[in-house]
Amino acid sequence: MKTMEHIYINGQFVKPHGTQIQPLVNPTTREPFGSVLLGDEEDAKLAIQAAKAALASFSRTTVQERADMLQRLSDAIMERMDELAEANILEYGAPRMMAVGRVKLAAANFIDSKEALEQFEFVKYIGKAKVVSEPVGVIGIITPWNASYSQITAKLGAAIAAGCTVVIKPSELSALQTQLLTECFHAAGLPAGVINVVNGLGTTVGAEFTRNPDIAMINFTGSTRVGKEIRRATVDTMKRVTLELGGKSPNIVLDDADFAKAIPAAVRSCYTNNGQACVAGTRLFVPEHRLEEVKRLARETVESIKVGLPSEADTVLGPIVTEKQYLQVQHYIRKGIEEGAELVIGGEGHPDGLEQGNFVKPTVFANVTEVMTIAKEEIFGPVLSILTYKTEEEAVAMANNTDYGLGAYISTANLAKANELASRIQAGVVLINGAGFEMKAPFGGFKHSGIGREYGVYGLEDCLETKTITGYDMVM
Repeated sequence: MKTMEHIYINGQFVKPHGTQIQPLVNPTTREPFGSVLLGDEEDAKLAIQAAKAALASFSRTTVQERADMLQRLSDAIMERMDELAEANILEYGAPRMMAVGRVKLAAANFIDSKEALEQFEFVKYIGKAKVVSEPVGVIGIITPWNASYSQITAKLGAAIAAGCTVVIKPSELSALQTQLLTECFHAAGLPAGVINVVNGLGTTVGAEFTRNPDIAMINFTGSTRVGKEIRRATVDTMKRVTLELGGKSPNIVLDDADFAKAIPAAVRSCYTNNGQACVAGTRLFVPEHRLEEVKRLARETVESIKVGLPSEADTVLGPIVTEKQYLQVQHYIRKGIEEGAELVIGGEGHPDGLEQGNFVKPTVFANVTEVMTIAKEEIFGPVLSILTYKTEEEAVAMANNTDYGLGAYISTANLAKANELASRIQAGVVLINGAGFEMKAPFGGFKHSGIGREYGVYGLEDCLETKTITGYDMVM
């Protein structure tokens, strides 16, 4: 059994004041493999104090000094790649091929922040004014369980580049991954107090972040519901907030697309990260007259996907993170059936031979309508909804008929048409013809999917305040 009983404050691993113990359960077997001792409000206060004390000197470090720190952070992660990947497999249920990629992405996030830092102009001149970009202050970072490594490092990289100190509240479900990642941070040798990590609940540690006046900014990724709570709770202290929230991303396949490529890609996009991705393309829009072809291709694709033990190299789809989340996905599958959607493949229950864990049958529904629950609410599991359209105008209108606006996907042989549609879709990221994400470019959502942007220069700018100075060249 693995026991995590320390938090990280002011450059040291210390026992928390909190006494609550959280069991850690392997989603593949539903068996406990360890526990974490959670911090509380008092631990959060101590961590914030440490970050505040370190800010005075860290905010005045040079670009080169911070660039060197970001390089060391990246190197420290790469040195422990195997351990970090194994923790992601055990604790989250990530397929091995995904786990290794996640660790590499975590290390790359620091290099991307380093490059953004080295290219950034912290002093600009506009007319007769000098405009200076300065660190916003202490940043409270709150991250989810579905992308612990990449979320922590992206937010931390931007903060370090800006000259901000941080207190991180990772998901309590990611304690083993957090422990190893924090050890990497410690090995990188940054000044004490610059990085602080407190395991704990949102109702204790997270709540202290939102109300504490010494936190200048909250950077949160998670559900839209919690994001709204954070925004309301930070009003009195006038904190800046960056919120990356939920999604119900549309995937529009036009009639001229290569369906033999586009439909399998759409299915896999929906199932990325075990179906637990806010940017997953969970609503597939196809021409009405080609629905039968789409159903056949979707069914064949699902049948070719290996659902299995995440430790096995050829597994594509692993388990859902917790039994609670598994039951939530089952609820949505039942809801789809009850509301009259056509079950193309999958359905309720476990895949054969995988009854011991939180495994979900990869599911596809067809003849889904916009009013159905599965078309409106974020499921966060491997469940794809196929909707049909008669015209491109109708497809765009249906794609935008959602409270969310995080990602969108388009497939067509006509690039001019693809770019024209991209300009009309209300989403922060649009991917055309199977293109991947550019991690140096801004990421964030429209509408209820968030506020602000992360990654690259945009993530750096989110951690800065601007100051205008006039008379800087005038002698009295």
